Amino acid sequence: MTFEIFTDSSANLSIELIEQYHLHVLSLTFQEKGVEGEYKSFDNGRPIDTSVFYRRMREENAVFVTSCVNTADALEAVEPVLAEGKDVLYLGFSSGLSATHQNVKAALDELRIKYPDRKILDSDTLAAALGQGLLVVLAARLREKGATIEETHRWVEDNKLHLCHWFTVENLKYLRRGGRISAASAVMGTLLDIKPVLHVDNAGKLIPMAKVRGMRAAVKEIFDRMKATAVRDPESPVFIVHADNLSRANELAEKIRAEFGTKEIYIDSLDLVVGAHSGPGTLALFFLGDYR
Repeated sequence: MTFEIFTDSSANLSIELIEQYHLHVLSLTFQEKGVEGEYKSFDNGRPIDTSVFYRRMREENAVFVTSCVNTADALEAVEPVLAEGKDVLYLGFSSGLSATHQNVKAALDELRIKYPDRKILDSDTLAAALGQGLLVVLAARLREKGATIEETHRWVEDNKLHLCHWFTVENLKYLRRGGRISAASAVMGTLLDIKPVLHVDNAGKLIPMAKVRGMRAAVKEIFDRMKATAVRDPESPVFIVHADNLSRANELAEKIRAEFGTKEIYIDSLDLVVGAHSGPGTLALFFLGDYR
């Protein structure tokens, strides 16, 4: 490999994908509100099992608060790679949702001064969860084909606003806690079984786009959004994440296979740093499109 790729745990990548593409992952953290102790999303070199946390959110009303990657941890992780004489490309969590990219960039700026002969490039992916993960995987595949660090960085910059994100949530109280909807809207929406459909916009922010009644209708709405903008190429991969909602994820995947003939659909559990703000039952779809 001509350079190393760093990302952060919000990219939601499995250990299999991390090892397959020889990726470096910086961990965001979370803790339970009112309880001592902190968890790493990427602990001891592996993503944590999120199922127990989503179960506690459902059954015990547990609340988790999250923290971004800090500059000191980024310095500690990246510097040894540069010291070995390798170049670094960092693909970070959307600045519209987290200070992670800003903190890591501060570390990289320090390292650029210390290692002037090394190439150190970074990109604010304006992406989240497996949207960010899909962009990282596609960049790693370019590297496998022989692309330089500059070519890979340019491809990411040219294509990140073609990486489409569509989300829905099961319970509105998590959006209410995050200030995305009012308390009154959450109560009324819950009574009417309203499911919002949201996407990540060109500024990397999560914004509501539609409201439907029931999760099945939300799945259909997400699928219809994909039909309107997706690249119709069976070779174009599709990533799906869910927060303890595998049956709906599988339902969505089957719709996509039938419509697009997609050969690669990857499904995984949503990283808790994102899931803490959207709640159990969240379902999200990521694909390349004409535009976001």
